[in-house]
Amino acid sequence: MAKPPRAPRPKLQTPRAPARRLLGLGGLGVAAAAYVGVDYLRHLSPAWHGRLQPALWAVLALAAAARAPFYRHWSAELRAALPFLGSIAFMLAAFLCEAISVRFVSAVMGLHWHRTAAPLPDTGQWLLLSLNEKLPQSVVDLLRAHVITLHHYLMLFIMLGFSVLFDCIKAPGLGIATRYMFTMAIGRVLRTITFIATILPSARPWCAVARYQIPRHPHPWAQKYYVPYASDSNAIRRVITQDMAYAAVQAYPDEYKPDWGRMSFLVDILRPTPGEGPSWYHLLKKASGGCNDLMYSGHMLVAVLTAMAWTEAYGGWISVAIWLLVLHSAQREVRERHHYSVDCVAAIYVGVLLWRMTGFIWSARDLARARRLAKLEEVQSRLVHAAKDSDIDEIRGLLKEVELSGQERQGFSQRAILAFAAGTIIFTLSCVLIAFTATSDG
Repeated sequence: MAKPPRAPRPKLQTPRAPARRLLGLGGLGVAAAAYVGVDYLRHLSPAWHGRLQPALWAVLALAAAARAPFYRHWSAELRAALPFLGSIAFMLAAFLCEAISVRFVSAVMGLHWHRTAAPLPDTGQWLLLSLNEKLPQSVVDLLRAHVITLHHYLMLFIMLGFSVLFDCIKAPGLGIATRYMFTMAIGRVLRTITFIATILPSARPWCAVARYQIPRHPHPWAQKYYVPYASDSNAIRRVITQDMAYAAVQAYPDEYKPDWGRMSFLVDILRPTPGEGPSWYHLLKKASGGCNDLMYSGHMLVAVLTAMAWTEAYGGWISVAIWLLVLHSAQREVRERHHYSVDCVAAIYVGVLLWRMTGFIWSARDLARARRLAKLEEVQSRLVHAAKDSDIDEIRGLLKEVELSGQERQGFSQRAILAFAAGTIIFTLSCVLIAFTATSDG
């Protein structure tokens, strides 16, 4: 006896958002490209830059503010708020550790070492210099141009995060922001461990003289464990054999030791001088990017994480364009001797791998659709029986169960959601205003 034909599986209809259809055609990409292009006008036409940049930011801010009251995922954003704040705290702690370590590696060898240490041979630098001789001048000028810098990548990610208001990316927006900052913090911690493990000379030997007031002589640790064995091959062979620091330490000036109270333990690490301010905090503000080679490049890490976020969350031609800009930034870091080639190469694969590893925080995968499909599999046999019995009410009830299984659970009062939404709108506009002010000079 032939088996009755199997009832076709009903197709789930997902609501289409007009804003997503509009921006999904490339509107978000156009906005991102417009931001980078308008900001580059500061080099081509400062007058037009002064007119267009405020207008662009005003349009973007008003669009976000107008869309925010109609956003449908405030409860998801509220659930993501605590992990978001935790990732901010983790990232700030990572930045503090990095700043202390940057100052240490810049000061430990002394100013005389910075002046005399030769930069490392870098085949990437050789390649770029060779290409300058062979490529058309217009191409070389394009490679040299400051098309995009660190603050652009940060603002591109902020634009991506705010695009959740228009359903351009999967909610919650604070989820992808949490993943971005958490991954950034992990990357900064690994970077700090890497560059503090082996001190490398800068590709710009004049950097320390121009930026720091560090002592000329090396730190007492370097006086005992490095200087006597730095150049004498016999001394190096002997210390390897004995595995002990045997050489006598030369006479050096005493270290300056200010009283920083509870933070005095940082004196030996930061090596302050009398003219650098009254506290350890003043030294860290001047740490900047350091004057050693810091493996791997922090700028490139930010660029790669931004590109990975755009690729996963939005995709399209703009993601390809951002990756091209990442490569442009990498060659410019090497060309301008901010980093060696190995720093940029390492930053690219570390950034890619770290982003892949933190998908548990936020993912572009549609979990609501997966829940609906799972529920549909669960009630499929009941649907078949209801269809055979022509029980329309049962079919409607089962399909409603499937639809409700994919909806977000509220868990918060309407008043809490409205208060959070209002605070987020104010926070959003404040971020845009601060970003506009902080990046107005490039």
